[in-house]
Order: sequence, then structure tokens, then C-alpha cells
Amino acid sequence: MLKSKHVPGLFLLLVCFACARQEPEVVSLPYYNDAALTPYWPESTDQHADSLHAVLPFALTNQFGDQVSRATVEGKIYVADFFFTSCPGICAKMAQNMGKIQQAFAEDDDVLLLSHSVTPEIDSVQVLYRYAEAHGVEPQKWHLLTGQRRQIYQLARDGYFADEDIDLDKDENQFLHTENFYLIDRKGHIRGIYKGTYPLDVEQLIADIAMLKSEGS
Repeated sequence: MLKSKHVPGLFLLLVCFACARQEPEVVSLPYYNDAALTPYWPESTDQHADSLHAVLPFALTNQFGDQVSRATVEGKIYVADFFFTSCPGICAKMAQNMGKIQQAFAEDDDVLLLSHSVTPEIDSVQVLYRYAEAHGVEPQKWHLLTGQRRQIYQLARDGYFADEDIDLDKDENQFLHTENFYLIDRKGHIRGIYKGTYPLDVEQLIADIAMLKSEGS
């Protein structure tokens, strides 16, 4: 039986053609369900809806003295962080990067930004208003929030898992601060956690917001 010297090349061509015909892998963002911040991909979000962590209900006050609550972000995608106006270090960089996200979705009413003060007894409505003006905060896009310290800290720790020292036995009023940005989907689930001072993380966050919008989450 004659063997064609062209068979190996033909086989390689067929393999390449088969690879090219494969459907691209569908990538989805994970969920974060506990303070360990371990990413989780459920087989079905409908089937596991009760087991998916959601941000706690809240009612805080923004830089205009208006109430901002879970109803404000209902059905929207939003980015949350924690800061204080007198922060001498990373907060300025975080605000700058929040500004980049604001600019990227300036015309998109489905995307909001929430920045929570961790020194609400100092960061009054008036103080937040001046801070907002100094950092180019768009009123209907980016809410700087103050309120009762106990509520903000409970929301941070139990809602966003936003305490970098989760292994420490902290008093509920002990100072809390983190540079993380938290991406929240339309149903209140945490879908991404990013370093708010890292430009590459912020670029990834912007891309992930677009991904959430495309999948309707």
C-alpha cells in the first residue's frame, strides 16, 4: 500500500481547521460570597440565587443632602469604595481613578459610583460637597456618602467585606480603610474586587463593567 508523503501536512491542516471552528470560550465574572473573597462561579444563578451574597440594605446621605439607598442603585451596575476627605495618602489616587470610571461611563445612566466616608463625623454634607467640587464629581453619577458611623462600618464589613484585616477581632467602630474598588451587579452581588490605586486594575474594572452590561447582569 502506498503512503502519501502529503498525509502529515493534510492532517495538520485538518487539525488547524477544527481548532478554528471551535466556539470561543464564554467568560463570566465570578461572585464573592464571604470575607475570604474567594471567587465563585455558580452553575446557575437562578438555581443558587439564595446562596449568592448581596450587599446589605442601606440609607445614607450624599454631598447634596439627598438620601441614597439601595433603591437608588436598584437595577444598576455600580462601583463602591471607602475613603475620607482628610486622607493624606491613597485617597487622592483613588479619587483620580474613580474619575476615570466616571468619564468612561459619563453618558451611561445604568452605571453609578458610590464613595463611602469612613470618618462620617468629620465628613459632613458640606465637607463632601467641597470635596466633590475639587475632584470633578458629577452629581447624578458619583455619590459621596456620609451617615451614621455604625451603619457605614457594618455595611463595609458585612456588605462589601471591605476590611483588609478580617482576621483581627475589631471593635465595630475601629477605624476601617481599604483601597479596594467593588463592582456590584444589577442584583446587588459583588462581581469584582480591584485595587483602586492600580491603573491596570482600573482598566480591568472598566472592561468588566462592559461585560456585565453585555450579559444583562
